[in-house]
Amino acid sequence: MSRLTRLIPVAALALLVAAPAAHAGGKAPIRLAVEAPISGPQSSNGVDMLRGVQLAVRQVNAKGGVLGRKVVLIKGDDKGDSANAVSVADDVVAEGPDAIIGPYNSSVGLLNLPLYRKARVTPLWMTSNDDTQGAGITLQPMNSQVAPVEASYLLGKGYDKVTMLVDTSANGAYTKGIAEQLRSLLEAKGVTVNWVQIVEMADAADGYYATKVAEALANSADVIYSSTYFPEGVEIAKAIVASGSATPCHMSLGNIDAGFISGAGISTSQRCTFTGVPEATRLPSARRFVKAYRKAFKTAPGVWGVFTYDSANVLFRAIRRAHSTNYTKVLRQLRRTKNVPGQTGKITISPKTGYRKTLPFLGVLQVSSAGNFVFATAP
Repeated sequence: MSRLTRLIPVAALALLVAAPAAHAGGKAPIRLAVEAPISGPQSSNGVDMLRGVQLAVRQVNAKGGVLGRKVVLIKGDDKGDSANAVSVADDVVAEGPDAIIGPYNSSVGLLNLPLYRKARVTPLWMTSNDDTQGAGITLQPMNSQVAPVEASYLLGKGYDKVTMLVDTSANGAYTKGIAEQLRSLLEAKGVTVNWVQIVEMADAADGYYATKVAEALANSADVIYSSTYFPEGVEIAKAIVASGSATPCHMSLGNIDAGFISGAGISTSQRCTFTGVPEATRLPSARRFVKAYRKAFKTAPGVWGVFTYDSANVLFRAIRRAHSTNYTKVLRQLRRTKNVPGQTGKITISPKTGYRKTLPFLGVLQVSSAGNFVFATAP
């Protein structure tokens, strides 16, 4: 299967297939899927997400697994492209997972989270568009939680006129959704909002982003808001600097990626502020995770790996409390998560929505002279 790789040794798989008695005894492995953009332009985030789950699985298996059952991984690579959403989900579901962490991209999740739910695969989604909400939970911010943070910051800066560059392409469910919510909040406060539609980088001709930035600057805005994913935001930041304009820019959550800084350069990145979450190395709560991640993978973690790590551990806790991997029982326990210590901070889930109740890590970021995302305002 081109987009699906089992992360269990072939020999071990053969033993499992050949040992029905062990299955009957309740010791079959727990199958946990991870879906992310493991390859493609957003692979730095996707690989980090995968590693976060791998680390959690290694640690729990070293202690005997969950309910005495080992956890094995199923890997789904959607490349961050909604065109792959259904086929990847079909491949993953065919492997019989008990739960899935992901997907990351909202455009993907809109199409395949319903498929996972229909197949009774417990989802811990990593998407932010509120339309992806449903059975399961999420530990990361949703658009309805992010937009007020952005609005508060932009209003606090005294901006009266905002121009939005918005990715409304087939993969722009997150970017369009957050821009619509932010626009509504700003306009309710009397801010004039102009909207400039853009396409993904893969579909953009040479000079495309320079043309779109020029269109945005022609509106004489106080700030340009870029509702894009990385790497489109890099091209927009570069175009703003190249234009010679002093107009500041603000990047949405989808641009939080270490690749942004390396792609744009530190000085260009510093022209913008960002809504988001800093790398795990910047979270005081994540010290233990960072140390273990560096030991396991010989590199520092990015932003989202610590969230998938916490997601896996919250799932393991729910399975233990349910004494089962039964879909309904595990969902019930996930929604009962309250004040659970995590590497992203204390975790409490809303029983009604499945959203995380408090987001101690979410704020407005800027890029330091050392090339790191750091808080510009306290979260």
